[in-house]
Amino acid sequence: MTDQQQHPGPISGDLDPTTLLEQAVLAGALPPMDEHPIDVDKALAELARPLPGAADAVAKVDVGTQALAQQVADSAASFLLALHEISRDADGGGRAISLLLLEISQVLLAGAQLGAQRDFTPRAEYQPDIGPETDLDPMRMRLAAILEPVDTYSLVFDPYAPEVVESQLSDDLTSIASDLETGLRHFRQGNTEEALWWWQFSYVSSWGNLAGAALNALLSVVSHDRLDREVPGEDDVLAVADEMLGGGTPAPR
Repeated sequence: MTDQQQHPGPISGDLDPTTLLEQAVLAGALPPMDEHPIDVDKALAELARPLPGAADAVAKVDVGTQALAQQVADSAASFLLALHEISRDADGGGRAISLLLLEISQVLLAGAQLGAQRDFTPRAEYQPDIGPETDLDPMRMRLAAILEPVDTYSLVFDPYAPEVVESQLSDDLTSIASDLETGLRHFRQGNTEEALWWWQFSYVSSWGNLAGAALNALLSVVSHDRLDREVPGEDDVLAVADEMLGGGTPAPR
């Protein structure tokens, strides 16, 4: 995956002007953005399948490659839907931590599969038009409000050139979702190799690192809550963990 493969785009095309999540709403797989709940199975089926008009393009891809792309598409759609729902549970701070740990772990498995594959190469020099990006900023702001006590954290992006930087979980989770959603739009248009290239490239260059850092931060919250009850000097950290996880008695040793 070289810089030359990161080709510019998009070029013009005749596509549905709605975004990926808007398409799911119109198809009845997702409710309007201010309603609950969603039919998860129906939403996954809508978001993680090629559009009917993409059948000819999909037929040209070998079975193994298409199967891998479908697995990643399922994981990407599941992460997007989970993040969408977690962000709407304004009173679910403790639940959000647990659910995010699960969802990030699952999507990292898909990333590890991509990292173990050959380098995928786009078929065309220019990125095909896949329509407008979904506006994920409202979701980001809702996540920031839910995660507010633990939203800001520190991470080391490259452990071999260590530099501690400050970031926000809400920003990083939304960035991961944006990368995955871009690949999903390629996949739904029948651009299987392009989708795999994008998912793989962005995993290695961006969202894999962010997901690992976010997972570590969330696990740290749980660890402080479970393990630091009797450690002197940890009162401030415990107070934050209790605020997010709802306190309670730690599990017996």
